[in-house]
Amino acid sequence: MSTLPVGLIIESLVAILLLVTIGYCVVLNNRLKRLRADEESLRATISELITASEIAERAILGLKATAGEADRTLGERLVEAERLSRELSDQIGEGNTVLERITQIAEAAKPAAQAAQPAAAPAPHEPAPAAPIRASDIRSAAIEASARLEHFRKRAAEQAA
Repeated sequence: MSTLPVGLIIESLVAILLLVTIGYCVVLNNRLKRLRADEESLRATISELITASEIAERAILGLKATAGEADRTLGERLVEAERLSRELSDQIGEGNTVLERITQIAEAAKPAAQAAQPAAAPAPHEPAPAAPIRASDIRSAAIEASARLEHFRKRAAEQAA
């Protein structure tokens, strides 16, 4: 038969299986260490994400507050601008009314002024009479004055802001 006893073969086989088991345990232990290290890394990442989301929430709340304040300020300025626009429109309307009255008075005064003036030419030492003021000149002066007023108000509003 064989020279090796059956007991020795079985014990050798058990020893080999034991060595394979120990090797597998070492490999498994290394994998577990890496998994634990990855778990710690994942926990750190999750912690950073939570901190970043809290910061973002605070920033969003700040932006909402700023947007609300800007909306209120803009609304107030818009109401004030509308009020000033109405006032200017009213004043321009009143100015046009006054201008029309002045034009009517000037037109009514022309025949009287022409009748009162003698037909003779002015003396050489006397200055020439001033040119009559036309309604279109008065209107253009009023428009220019209102444009300048608007320009000054805009500049004052910009300086105030």
